[in-house]
Amino acid sequence: MPNSVASQTLFLYSTTVSDVGTVRSNNQDSAFAGEHLIAICDGMGGHAGGDTASTIAIRSLAHIEHDDVNGDVSTVARMMETSVMAAHDAIVGKAKRERKLAGMGTTVTAVALVAGYWVLAHIGDSRAYLLRDGRLTRMTQDHSYVQHLIDTGRISPAEARNHPQRNVVMRVLGDFDIDPHPDIAIRAAHPTDRWMLCSDGLCGVLEDSTIEQTLTAYSDQEECAQQLVSMALKAGSTDNVTAVIADATLALDADAFDLPHQTPLVAGAASASLEPIADILNEPVATAPMLRDANASPAQRAAALIQSQPASQPSPRVAQPSAVREENGERANPDTGEIPVIQKRDGHVTDDPNDPDVAKAIHHERQTQRKETRKRGRRNRLIAILIVIAALALATGGAFGAYRWSQTKYFIGNADGVVAVYQGVNTNVFGLALSHEVKRTNIDIDSLPQAWRDQLQDGITFNSYDEAIQHVQVIRQEKSNFNDNSNTSKSSGDAGNGTSDSSDSSGSNGTDGDSSAGSSQTDGGTADGTAGDTGTDASSTGTDGGDAQ
Repeated sequence: MPNSVASQTLFLYSTTVSDVGTVRSNNQDSAFAGEHLIAICDGMGGHAGGDTASTIAIRSLAHIEHDDVNGDVSTVARMMETSVMAAHDAIVGKAKRERKLAGMGTTVTAVALVAGYWVLAHIGDSRAYLLRDGRLTRMTQDHSYVQHLIDTGRISPAEARNHPQRNVVMRVLGDFDIDPHPDIAIRAAHPTDRWMLCSDGLCGVLEDSTIEQTLTAYSDQEECAQQLVSMALKAGSTDNVTAVIADATLALDADAFDLPHQTPLVAGAASASLEPIADILNEPVATAPMLRDANASPAQRAAALIQSQPASQPSPRVAQPSAVREENGERANPDTGEIPVIQKRDGHVTDDPNDPDVAKAIHHERQTQRKETRKRGRRNRLIAILIVIAALALATGGAFGAYRWSQTKYFIGNADGVVAVYQGVNTNVFGLALSHEVKRTNIDIDSLPQAWRDQLQDGITFNSYDEAIQHVQVIRQEKSNFNDNSNTSKSSGDAGNGTSDSSDSSGSNGTDGDSSAGSSQTDGGTADGTAGDTGTDASSTGTDGGDAQ
């Protein structure tokens, strides 16, 4: 890349404003505004995860603020990519160590001014806009699902604004199976270039035309950032809203004593712990200004500017580097829990992943983490085995208890077509019957009424063996009654048939009445006079029968 002397005279003034918004309970955005680096990171993954992920990313990039002094654009571009990847590794490692942070991630959009060139690193759906000569250009492409739909012509940009999956990000840093490599772009810098980086809480509700108009209308950086964040909230943004404004300024005399200088500002979640960033930069850093009251009148705002410490605007907190804190008895190198902060032999503090000492510390930390992971894995496996054993014991005990209870019950059922008494319950578990036969009777089930058959098919349950035996006697008695009733009905039917037969027989005798009765009379008279009378009656009866026939 060209490295002209004139390009060294460009300086960067920047500021940032971040607000939690009207819906969220915490701010998961993090932002950095320095003299050489600006960055916005939009965290995701729950109350604690989003905060942590965006903070890690800002800390990983912060070293570029002072490590670009050599003016090698290609080197800085590689440093930015390496730093983004290091942030990804740190986020994944922390999520594995602390399972409550599983699934956390963050977007990253960062711009560095190096030797008259802009170096842009981007992943996710935060955005970078460049205002040049009054014309706004969007410099990043959203790595989102709706942007994919737009690129493939399935929906229009207007439809994407209200699409139900507009918050689905396809590429992001973090604990996901997603490509974490950022897009890297290099562009020549011009004096008066103005950058605006923002989270989707701002660009998701404001049109590009509105952003362009605001960037053009407000020359003061902080006022411009305040206006953009305030307008996004008024437009109904339900997310955290963060804006970073940075202007390229041409210094006429690069060797002048009074060169442009500002204290780097940190906003959002990363501002909760400034000391690690102060150690990385080895210079003071401060919290960014808060969003002013959007309902305040111009007169109230003017009065607030005059006051040294307005009630609504607490003074920024400034964190000193480790050398100053050490003099005050504070801890020199706080443990960030992510990328190691290394103090060099010359006293310089850095967390640049490209530094050999930092890389060595990262390697050592990863080895320690792997050992801890193996120990934790063995411990978890042992716990899992114990849980399985306990569950099996509990299940076995429960099954045994259920079986013991089932054996206190009895039921009467069907055993090969006869009534039988069973001990247990009339069911089975996984093919194992919970009952067995204890007494078989000679009562044929087919000889019972249909109602009894249906009950015996389902099983008639009892709480004791004696109750079951008593009920068997009831069934036996019912069977006897049923059979008696059946025989009575049959006998009545047979009697009816017998009357008819007698009538038929009498009719037959009537037909032959004269000869038969006469013979009977003669035989009877010879034997016994009484019998003869009887014969006479019989003859008469036979005659009547004959007449009747």
